[in-house]
Amino acid sequence: MCMTFKLPPAADGTIVVGRSMEFPMGMPTKLAVLPSRHAGTATLGSGHHNPHTWTATNGIVGMAVFGNEAWLVDGVNTAGVSAHVLFMGAGYCVYRDPKGDGSDISELDLVAFLLGTCATVEEIKVAAASVNVIGLDPGMGFVPPTHFLFHDKTGSIAIEFHPDGTVISDNPVSVATNAPYLDWHLINLGNYMGASPQNPPAKTIGALTIEPSGQGEALRSLPSDYSPASRFVRLFNFIQLADRAADATGAEQVALHILNAFDIPTGLITETMGGKVVPEVTVWDAVVNLSDLRYAYRPISNPATYVVDLHSVDFSAPARSIDLEWNGAFTPISI
Repeated sequence: MCMTFKLPPAADGTIVVGRSMEFPMGMPTKLAVLPSRHAGTATLGSGHHNPHTWTATNGIVGMAVFGNEAWLVDGVNTAGVSAHVLFMGAGYCVYRDPKGDGSDISELDLVAFLLGTCATVEEIKVAAASVNVIGLDPGMGFVPPTHFLFHDKTGSIAIEFHPDGTVISDNPVSVATNAPYLDWHLINLGNYMGASPQNPPAKTIGALTIEPSGQGEALRSLPSDYSPASRFVRLFNFIQLADRAADATGAEQVALHILNAFDIPTGLITETMGGKVVPEVTVWDAVVNLSDLRYAYRPISNPATYVVDLHSVDFSAPARSIDLEWNGAFTPISI
């Protein structure tokens, strides 16, 4: 599952992005730093040679998986560009065959390459078109099908892996969930154009007056299930209808409140993996302030939100990672 969105600018111009990671628990994840001069070499797996290489110009903070700081599924760079890897199942992801010409890169290394070398989404379009993305199993027992979303302060793009090639497209609504492809989701929005924050007016028929029984009646048209199509529609309407924040603090809080509305507790959604029924949950949420270069996260078993100020990070030091603050509790007070 998973989703990402970019809020409209706050009154002071601040741009904030939200992202949720929905997946069965168990994928090893740490908070990682890649240095601004990171020398990257793509991991291709056995039998493949001549991987893509690069030298970064931007530092990166984000979520790394399976013990490799360069295998990023989420993050932001020092130029103010964020990246978000979302699941893309149901046959909507077809990676390329290796070429062996130096352009091959796995989906696991793509964020490190693009955030490390690009300062805008326009630069990412060019860089992404220059590489050949192949699929690699990081230790999950299968090659994860994905698509990639990127935001900067002025635009958003999607990178999808279609059967006939990689498609890089502008994302005019700055919203993404999962399958099917982005163009389908954009067309589907036309089926849900009646949402409003205002209740419909009362209607009088003879001596009878019919009026809404409570607030929120004008949102009745929004789908309520957790399928990718429904979450896309609901998320789009949430960011359109929510009040614009006054400043950076307010914008970060709006993003967190929207993420709260899509939170999946244990047991609500399950799937069968390896013969076992496992819950799909919101493992962690991230709030990314592209203007002030702040990366915040909140894990499933801790109500606290933790934030990294990229201005305080030493990006000249080697790549490194730390454990997430998985466990926490409410803050006690006295009265």
